[in-house]
Amino acid sequence: MQIPKITESAKQHINKICKDYDVFAVSLNLKGGGCAGYEYEWQTVEKDSILKEDTVISTGSGNLVIGSFSTAFLERTEIDYVTEMLGSKLTINNPNVQSSCGCGESIGF
Repeated sequence: MQIPKITESAKQHINKICKDYDVFAVSLNLKGGGCAGYEYEWQTVEKDSILKEDTVISTGSGNLVIGSFSTAFLERTEIDYVTEMLGSKLTINNPNVQSSCGCGESIGF
């Protein structure tokens, strides 16, 4: 598997989340739903809830965990943290996506 690239700003944001919420990691997974079939799901997780099949990527003082089901869908992905006029958010640039819905929240592979 080619693990996702995480920009410095995304690493800093993940580290801040882990520190502020006193958690081991931020997790990124895909769940079924939306008009195009899948949606990204962000959560905070503790170390004891991580499965051996999951991928754990260190971000410095925090971690990003990708669930085993989602791993293949997230290969060659870039995760960034951007600040826009209406707020800040983690973004995912995923070259594996073949379609998305009009709202931008749902994707298809």
